Amino acid sequence: MAEHYVGVDIGGTFTDVVLYDVDAEAYHNAKVLSTPNNYSEGITRGIEEVARNYEAISFLVHGTTAGLNAILERRGVNTALLTTKGFKDVYEIGRANRPDMYNLFFQKPTPLVPRASIYEVDERILEDGTVDVPLSKEGMSDVIKNLKDNGYDSIAVCFLHAYANPEHENKVREILENELPGVSISLSSEVAREWREYERTSTVAMNAYVAPVVEKYLNTLEKTLKEKGFKNTLHIMQSNGGLMTSTAAKKQAVHSLMSGPVGGTIGSRALCEQLGENNLILVDMGGTSFDFSLIIEGGIDLATEATLEGFPLLSTMANIYSIGAGGGSVAWIEAGGLRVGPKSAGADPGPVCYNLGGQELTVTDANLILGRIDQDNFLGGKMQLDREKTNDISEHVAQELSLDRDSLAEGIIKIIDAKMANGIRSITVGKGIDPRDFALVAYGGAGPMHCVALAEELGINKVVIPKSPGTFSAWGMLHTDIQHDLVQTLFGKVSKVNPEEVENTFRELENDGRKVLEDEGIPEERMLFYRTADIRYVGQEYFLNISVPEKIDEDAMITIPDMFHGAYKQRYGHSNPDEDIEFVNLRIQAVGQMEKEMVEIVDAKAERIEMPIEKHRQVCFKGEWYNAAIVQRKDLIPGHYLVGPAIIEEQSCTTVIPPCYEASVDDYSNIIIVPAS
Repeated sequence: MAEHYVGVDIGGTFTDVVLYDVDAEAYHNAKVLSTPNNYSEGITRGIEEVARNYEAISFLVHGTTAGLNAILERRGVNTALLTTKGFKDVYEIGRANRPDMYNLFFQKPTPLVPRASIYEVDERILEDGTVDVPLSKEGMSDVIKNLKDNGYDSIAVCFLHAYANPEHENKVREILENELPGVSISLSSEVAREWREYERTSTVAMNAYVAPVVEKYLNTLEKTLKEKGFKNTLHIMQSNGGLMTSTAAKKQAVHSLMSGPVGGTIGSRALCEQLGENNLILVDMGGTSFDFSLIIEGGIDLATEATLEGFPLLSTMANIYSIGAGGGSVAWIEAGGLRVGPKSAGADPGPVCYNLGGQELTVTDANLILGRIDQDNFLGGKMQLDREKTNDISEHVAQELSLDRDSLAEGIIKIIDAKMANGIRSITVGKGIDPRDFALVAYGGAGPMHCVALAEELGINKVVIPKSPGTFSAWGMLHTDIQHDLVQTLFGKVSKVNPEEVENTFRELENDGRKVLEDEGIPEERMLFYRTADIRYVGQEYFLNISVPEKIDEDAMITIPDMFHGAYKQRYGHSNPDEDIEFVNLRIQAVGQMEKEMVEIVDAKAERIEMPIEKHRQVCFKGEWYNAAIVQRKDLIPGHYLVGPAIIEEQSCTTVIPPCYEASVDDYSNIIIVPAS
């Protein structure tokens, strides 16, 4: 029987599916409209476009936004929070800092768990892990009664210093499982085992708030796939770029919040060797949002904490930034001026040109007006676009602004391009990074249409369009492994901490990681463990995460300060080797290598010859109409080149080559766009 690997990425407008046929050593792609009422319908529809049968699928990975959407739209479940007696207000008070200092109308976000649903438990563990006030079932009788009376769907447990000793949290779970069967329970010692009470409380509350939503979603999907004949394990992308089984995702949903966008980041890391580039700016423009991130020195830009909807989140994740700028972003008028986004037409009703009921002009409609999209060949000809209806509505909007239709369309494109360029500046120029030192990789259904304009704004001279850019995130998901990040707080000056204590803590973390990987079905020979530590100068609030030696002994404790000072200087441009430094957290990245092999076929480079032109079409650039060449990507081979203006069409997206730019195909069939010489 044939063997298939399948990656699935759900977006706000489209669901992308990539299948790798092991026997044929070939990729197949599908892009179908998302089905918000039941996402599994869109998933199965996409799979069935490329798969021979479900039984042949040996590996299936899915990037889900179920948890993220539940938080963004406040569709989580009725959640309770249990805390140590005397600490009921930690979650509501939070930190004393004011994120938006000069905003007179600033309001703190409403907590996911209201104060009335926070209950104190008479117990106390000290910072060194010793028990000060024992926990008893009898002492929880009133709490249990309140939990039963209020019919909570999920319970978060965050006791003081549980990161040092999880004994009481584990005991509470046993009690609650007996008293409240079927209720989801989240423990801070499992979700975020590190210091800082507010951040830890926020993280476990967020996990409890979305876990039942994610569990319901995954149960429905698993049932649908099983009915179709799928017999293997469903894997879910994590925010850190690794995989976990759906079973693990149901319990630790908070680690999958950014699982959709991270697929493209993983795919771009795989491109580094092909391109000979270690510094990449990644842009993923879909129907609803514009996601952007960085690959620096060949590695993913990771963070050990983040903020979501104003709430801190202790979870290792790729630094992926997102703004409301996509093909479905709606153009609207305010105070006599043109605005674009963040509101999106999404998949239902979608842009005007989809003719599915949309009445608001979008970025996709503007690209159609300017001739950059073929109304008869959208999605490989599977969808016919309605140009006449688009023209009628655009004329009406243009009249309100005293513009002609073409100027309105170009205005929409310029506004959305400027928004995206400013977003990229915030993570490059805003952090002391020169974007001109990077190549720009563009993917997503709309990314290749706007990428050259973005590069021009940022002074970037090289743009890369990977194979099947419209389904690139799904492709990237196939190039990763099982990964779990474990952390344990350990305070102490590096110069005074006992090396044996540090080594023992790392070994305990590795043992915990080994157990997790065993539960995921990973054999010992395919387990890898990577050690890092959060270290800071004494007196600082924030820390720097650095790699540390594989074994911690006296010699390692001598080299660690030099490693920290070097990393600090590289990040901030200065360091102070005379200052004391201290450990904050120790971390283990437990990796389980997946037993799958994908062969990248490299074609022998052909002579440098011009791309085969199918036809010509009128396309507008900067107010002028050009007779642009239309090329089908399926006809391209390494060595092909073409000078713009041109449009390269494929099933999943459209690539726009403006005048004065040249596009060529490299050995791996990536399209490279540079200024024409």
